[in-house]
Amino acid sequence: MLEALQYDFIQNALFAGVLISIASGIIGSLVVVNRLTFLTGGIAHSSYGGIGLAIYLGIPVLFGATVFAIITAVIIAMLTLKNRNRADSIIGLMWAFGMALGIIFVDLTPGYNVDLMSYLFGSIIAVSSGDVLYMSILDIFIISIVMIFYKQILAVSYDNEFASLRGINTKFFYTLILILASLCVVAAIKAVGLILVIALLTIPTYLAESFASRLSSMMIISSALATLFTIIGLGISYYYDISSGASIIISAVVILTVVKLIRK
Repeated sequence: MLEALQYDFIQNALFAGVLISIASGIIGSLVVVNRLTFLTGGIAHSSYGGIGLAIYLGIPVLFGATVFAIITAVIIAMLTLKNRNRADSIIGLMWAFGMALGIIFVDLTPGYNVDLMSYLFGSIIAVSSGDVLYMSILDIFIISIVMIFYKQILAVSYDNEFASLRGINTKFFYTLILILASLCVVAAIKAVGLILVIALLTIPTYLAESFASRLSSMMIISSALATLFTIIGLGISYYYDISSGASIIISAVVILTVVKLIRK
């Protein structure tokens, strides 16, 4: 792996992997603690509509996916706040609509023949310097928001009713968490793709729960584990010429299984 570092695309992949891992560790902890895995999955797959729209309009794909994912997160937050009992139906609707819309826009794009599998299953090797810069901006924004509103997010995550009694706007922070999750999803598209992004958000956090007693420590441990999984998966992907997204997730599952067996 060391000799591969002389190549720019490997350097970009490593930088992107670290950035994505940091975001995934932080947001993954919030997603798991707030039990928003299914909602985040809906946002992830709905953002495919933004990818298709970006390709059709000829604008940067990550930018189009970001805007679409944020809009989707806000819509899902508004609908599920009023209809918690029908959340699964709402998410399923948005999930299917986003995917279908993306496919239609791609079909309408004249002469477009790029393989879309990279957006579904990830291709971190193909990350450009521009993508790394964009991911850096997303990371800075996510970390800044979590640090500024950490106490409120912590209160809402562990005791929503108590937070409401303390005067915290729980609806706002519920929506904010979903928006942050949508940004994290967009950042992770290039690494593991829309299909596998939920695994990157949940597996490190699931493992970190065994070693963390606080939300902040869970975020740090999750980020470190996600970084480890990403680097190992990237190495496997490079040497065996297989999908980077699948390699990262398989590495995470294997390490998770081994650690759990050892602890038992």
